[in-house]
Amino acid sequence: MAAQRTPLDGGRWHFQHGPIDIVVQAEGDASVLAQAHEAAWQRFAGILDELVGELRGLRQPVSAAHTLKGQIAQRMRNACEQASLACGSPFITPMAAVAGSVAQELIAFYRRPGIERAWVNNGGDIALHLAPGRSARVGVFADLARFDPMQHEAPLETDGQFDVHASTPVRGIATSGWRGRSFSLGIADSVTVLAQTAAQADAAATLIANAVNVEDAAIQRRPASECKDDSDLGDLPVTVDVAVLAPTQVQHALAAGALRAGVLQRAGLIWSVALVCQGQWRIVQPLSSLPAADRAALPPRPMQGHATGSVFA
Repeated sequence: MAAQRTPLDGGRWHFQHGPIDIVVQAEGDASVLAQAHEAAWQRFAGILDELVGELRGLRQPVSAAHTLKGQIAQRMRNACEQASLACGSPFITPMAAVAGSVAQELIAFYRRPGIERAWVNNGGDIALHLAPGRSARVGVFADLARFDPMQHEAPLETDGQFDVHASTPVRGIATSGWRGRSFSLGIADSVTVLAQTAAQADAAATLIANAVNVEDAAIQRRPASECKDDSDLGDLPVTVDVAVLAPTQVQHALAAGALRAGVLQRAGLIWSVALVCQGQWRIVQPLSSLPAADRAALPPRPMQGHATGSVFA
């Protein structure tokens, strides 16, 4: 089936092609917006075929994925390789950054004079364009297990909201967890990462969510190949169910995820993170939010957030 586009309310567009499902919204001069939407659509129409043509390489570990040629494929590999190396080279394939990399590819068409704000939302992984002085508010729905689209005719109530300002380097947001569209090695309900690019956020969210983990008989895992025969994770055990854990177990899992987030943050690959598991939250705040003396005194371990409740409230 060919790529399809559908206008939505509020000046939004829905681009869909196979598993790629994107909502785009932008604000600015009408004629400039029309040109940007058309350019983004023309690029979108060929993306799926381009990625399928390199699928074999994209499913290889980043250490072996050196034959990729397309711009998006190379962006996927680079983002995952940087994040993996910073964390001591845990297993990851370029596919971990596919949604963010596609969103990042399309947002480039909106970075032009006359457009004040734009966002490309690829299944929850978001790329932003913000003109100087502008900001965007992002909502977080932390636990997909509580979301039933058949029972949400009214506007969805998010668990938290935060603003991204043009004055910060954040232009990418991504979320990962064991309840999401992709497999996870960990038990996080959600890990939401803010980073300079959507590809970086996507790769980091995957690695941090994998690290939110403990060993417990209440956690059920199966080889990824048994859950999906063409999974890029092969026979690695992925999380398929998590019973209610002791609060201390959840705290240990979140601490492990925050530790990895801190490594990525000090490597300059992410800005901040919100981690959620079974009703408990952990926030890794931006390093810039600390006084200079405190930043200089940071030991080689992550800052531990202590917030409970809404993200960035």
